[in-house]
Amino acid sequence: MLAETLAHLEAIRGGLFIDATLGLGGHTEAILRASPRNRVIGLDRDAEALELARTRLAEFGDRFEAVHTDYRQIKHQLIEKGIEAVAGILADLGVSSFQFDTLERGFSFRPGESASSAAPLDMRMDRTDRVTAADLVNHLSEGELADVIWEYGEERAARRIARSIVRERAREPITTTAQLADLVARTVHQTGHWRIHPATRTFQALRIVVNSELEGLEGFVAHAVDLLEPDGRLVIITFHSLEDRIIKRAFKFQSGQCVCPPHQPDCRCGAQARVEILTRKVLQPSADEVTQNPRARSAKLRACRKL
Repeated sequence: MLAETLAHLEAIRGGLFIDATLGLGGHTEAILRASPRNRVIGLDRDAEALELARTRLAEFGDRFEAVHTDYRQIKHQLIEKGIEAVAGILADLGVSSFQFDTLERGFSFRPGESASSAAPLDMRMDRTDRVTAADLVNHLSEGELADVIWEYGEERAARRIARSIVRERAREPITTTAQLADLVARTVHQTGHWRIHPATRTFQALRIVVNSELEGLEGFVAHAVDLLEPDGRLVIITFHSLEDRIIKRAFKFQSGQCVCPPHQPDCRCGAQARVEILTRKVLQPSADEVTQNPRARSAKLRACRKL
């Protein structure tokens, strides 16, 4: 949804933008090309992707700056640079194509791959972090595994999968993506061809926990709004329902709408209108875009404007 992102950022008007999840720099490149007056600071927790983005965007000189940091540190990073306000902030919360396609990072798997060619079960976006997906799979209790797979993967067979993992790791450690993917497929008794591999939700759950993906999202939205200049834009793209629910609630709160529990008789959340929501109905990719890029199928875009 590149066109929708640029339109909601109003990138054509010029100014300083923050790409809070730089990846390989595709969004940043488009922002820089939208106006010669644009500058972008790109943040990313993945040092390898950051270096590739620096190379890709070298032609833009000092109009682009890359910073190795987690996007949730955005306020701290800008304060350190003496920046008080920016024209727009973008956060694409999906795993980058670079991470998915670099098999040794352990984010994805190839159905039917041999054990000898399988990737390590890693999934860390920042490889300086200590805990890997293999650590979780081999050390969490059966109950903890079931809770992780159910809560973060929304997987109905979570308890069966957890039981199988514990049984399998008693024989030998589960250390590769192929081991885990095959184990899940056998556990849920799905063989043959799938539209979505039966291990996808389990992999999603482990990845979310390894990278603490849901922690601090509401705080990030609040900090981003703090950093926007009047009429500045915030665009966030999510790729699964858990993220989207958090962002939807955060936008609602920032727009002054009460987010207290429905049964509560009076409002205590203290919501104040700081933004106008620009996407009253969440935006999703067109059928043509999904055909060209199947990974975009679950993307959802929400945008707001600072008052």
